[in-house]
Amino acid sequence: MCSDHFNPWSTTQGESAHAWTWLGAALSSTSLPFGVVNAPGYRYHPAIIAQAAATLSSMFPERFWFAVGSGQLLNESITGENWPVKDSRNTRLLQCVQIMRALWAGETVTSHGHVTVENAKLWTRPAKPPLLIAAALTPQTAEWAAGWADGLITISKPREKLAKVVEAWQRGGGKKKPMFLQVKLSWADSNDEALENAWKEWRYAVSESLVQTNLPTPEAMEASAAFVKEDDMRQHIRISSHTKDHAEQLLEDIDMGFERLFLHNVGRNQIKFIHKFGEDVLPLIAGVNRGEIDRV
Repeated sequence: MCSDHFNPWSTTQGESAHAWTWLGAALSSTSLPFGVVNAPGYRYHPAIIAQAAATLSSMFPERFWFAVGSGQLLNESITGENWPVKDSRNTRLLQCVQIMRALWAGETVTSHGHVTVENAKLWTRPAKPPLLIAAALTPQTAEWAAGWADGLITISKPREKLAKVVEAWQRGGGKKKPMFLQVKLSWADSNDEALENAWKEWRYAVSESLVQTNLPTPEAMEASAAFVKEDDMRQHIRISSHTKDHAEQLLEDIDMGFERLFLHNVGRNQIKFIHKFGEDVLPLIAGVNRGEIDRV
């Protein structure tokens, strides 16, 4: 999976490429399913995003899934549009979802509201539209999205907080719908290195979603993390040099009902991480017939 960002979360990360370009390359060179988290209605018009999703779904049938959320100012501020409060962003998101689904169904769409569409029709459409997943960080968003989304994607957090998101999703109508989880972890050859990697690369992500979604630049994200200490990272990221620790927590995720787990190792030791988890972690869960592990 990938997130559709215009800016990185810090200036030191230094890269932030176009997600949809990368998705075409990734899908064409592998046999894996891929998805993206996107915020339609701001820098992306929903009709254009519907066309992009329809094209990938036509080229790679049933391998592309699509998650939508209400967005971050960090990415959407570049157009200079007004950045509304969360409730208004949710209203706009739902309108965008309705527009995209109508286009995937072959309708000619005209819509006025938060987003304007005039006589839009998709001429290239897949036999089956992509799975439309809701990206939700809080129980409130999860419960609201359960009524219209095909599934849920959220991020790992302390078990009791994650349980509240799951409970809210099920309460809102998501009991029979799939749940995906992006697992934030830091693995390295030693616990000290894993902790250092987590703080160096991902301390910007420890603030609450209310803060994260309203910061306009990478520099602002860095400023928000000025007082984050290394030990603070343990509350937000799974940090361990022991692969068994990670495997045990992944099994707990599966027991909670998550069908796909996307492992986000926050350090830059990506090649070692992929080989190590392929050798040590996947075999530990391979015999568990309770879910599906997707590795990124």
